[in-house]
Amino acid sequence: MTRRIDLRIVLALALVAAGFFLGSLRNRQTPAPGGVTTAADAGAHDHAAEAETPTLWTCSMHPQIKLPKPGKCPICGMDLIPLEDSGQGADDSEIRLSMSEAATKLAEVQTVPVQRVFPRMEVRLVGKVDYDETRVRKIAAWVGGRLDRLYVDYTGVSIRKGDHLVEIYSPELVSAQEELLQSLAARSQITGGEIRLLKETANRTVEAAREKLRLLGLTPEQIAAIEKRGEVDDHVVVYAPIDGIVIAKHAVEGAYVKTGTPIYDMADLSHLWVKIDAYESDLVWLRYGQRVAFTTEAYPGQEIVGRIAFIDPTIDPKTRTAKVRVNVDNSDGRLKPGMFVRAVVLPEIASAGRVMEADLAGKWVCPMHPEIVEDGPGACPICGMDLVRPGDLGYAVAQAEDAPPLVIPASAPLITGKRAVVYVRVPGTERPTFEGREVVLGPRAGDVYIVESGLAEGEMVVARGAFKIDSSMQIQAKPSMMNPEGGVSATGHHHGGMKMPGSSEAAAAATEPISAPAAFEKQLGAFTDAYFGVTSALAADDLEGARRASKDMAAALGSIDMGLLEGNAHMEWMGLLRDLEPAVQSLAEAKELDALRAALPAVTTPLSVAIESFGLEDGRTALLLHCPMAFDGKGADWIQPNSETANPYFGTAMPKCGDVSRKLTGEGE
Repeated sequence: MTRRIDLRIVLALALVAAGFFLGSLRNRQTPAPGGVTTAADAGAHDHAAEAETPTLWTCSMHPQIKLPKPGKCPICGMDLIPLEDSGQGADDSEIRLSMSEAATKLAEVQTVPVQRVFPRMEVRLVGKVDYDETRVRKIAAWVGGRLDRLYVDYTGVSIRKGDHLVEIYSPELVSAQEELLQSLAARSQITGGEIRLLKETANRTVEAAREKLRLLGLTPEQIAAIEKRGEVDDHVVVYAPIDGIVIAKHAVEGAYVKTGTPIYDMADLSHLWVKIDAYESDLVWLRYGQRVAFTTEAYPGQEIVGRIAFIDPTIDPKTRTAKVRVNVDNSDGRLKPGMFVRAVVLPEIASAGRVMEADLAGKWVCPMHPEIVEDGPGACPICGMDLVRPGDLGYAVAQAEDAPPLVIPASAPLITGKRAVVYVRVPGTERPTFEGREVVLGPRAGDVYIVESGLAEGEMVVARGAFKIDSSMQIQAKPSMMNPEGGVSATGHHHGGMKMPGSSEAAAAATEPISAPAAFEKQLGAFTDAYFGVTSALAADDLEGARRASKDMAAALGSIDMGLLEGNAHMEWMGLLRDLEPAVQSLAEAKELDALRAALPAVTTPLSVAIESFGLEDGRTALLLHCPMAFDGKGADWIQPNSETANPYFGTAMPKCGDVSRKLTGEGE
């Protein structure tokens, strides 16, 4: 009886052990009958795996923050978000971002293909019509005497070659005429029987007397008339040597003049020069012989075409421009010296930024007269110089075998310092996927950039929405434009809450000083000095000075090297640059004083923050001034290097309106 009970106990224990064994096999996801794992088993396994790999939490503004649990960002206090959900479906690549179709449309991402074309640059210039210096003559007295009559007695008279200019009495001319008449009389007295030597001597004497009169200003016709008349003419008429107008009169009737005394200045207006001012940044696109089209205020809508004949080899230190001379035909007399012109040059750009003039391909050009363009070699019909090929004048002449350069829209690259990043759509992916790529850019030609390397023809680059993609890359701590190594983000909080331009509250917002290298401070100082040039010109109502200074500002801003900054300093400047670039561009494009003044506050606000954040070289400081009456009582700020108020918004009408509201230094508050 006892043995039966023991067997029952043993069998029960065996069944319990078998149950535990089967349960352990099931917990190890033993396939169900037929070798298939159930969905419940798979889900249980996934949850277990997730439990083994905890979710990381990051900050959308500071992606370098990675914490194992949700909470607040220790830097800005924002709610943390799951790292794996912040990229809208990012793929496994470090430099790629996948987005849904809906997210792509929401971000307004637009792509265009990389193309090979010859882009056309548009260079706009201004200048004035001037005399052709090679066609200006000075009429001077060839002999001393008294001006008894001036046929042209005021400036501006139009005359033709051979017209009477002045009647002069000169004892020297009377004596020279007597010599001619006496030599003629002496020669006539030599008879045919006398020796040959006497005849030759008499002939030479007559020719010498004629030459003397010619050198004293008489024409061959006047000399012949004296010989025919056989009498001395006590007054001699001076004739016009060229067609043109009298542009200056230096003498009056009855005046005594010496040899060489100026009487008139004359100019031939059938050909004129147009002198236009080219900034340093424009010179790279200009070449001798280029076609230039310009219009005048007198004839709006009528385009006049000439060719560049000379580019000044030096820069004017005051205006920072070089004079470019264009030769134009004025046979119809429309143009007048002193007219203001607006000119445009449309160079085509080949690879490496070389200038191309398609209509000069295969031609030969005179190096002194650009209007002379021939089909083959030879000599210039004007100056006799040998014609040269356009390539010798600095052109890249288009040929059929030359491949046009690769170009992308100017809105495609994200540029910071010396780096340029574009986002390219990856082909063959189910979801829109974009890959960040660093490229080497050539010069900008109008609305496009020339690409030196990094892209291939036909690739689809993001022309709109690239910055949004870049921001998503930053949120995921992936490599991006601002963060080439990934994991670093801009701080930029105070920019998000910046007041509207012109508000003194905005400029007075507290900023933390940031350590910047001396080279960056110097570049920021150059930009600030150009800004001072704008404000001082506006205070003096100097339109042209303000426009020049605004272009200098644009050039100085483009010369600031963001690569000198690192970490938060780099991100701080990038936040300011988003405000500065469009503001400076608007200022540089303004054409009237009112437009310049309206655009100034948008530059003032971020510049004041930049000076506070980074400081200027050698500890320089600046002053922020506020005028409460500007813009119909709305008020506006501007920055000055000193406390002597010079209001740029009212100019000379109210120069002292405004008070110092803040001292700008690089030391914070």
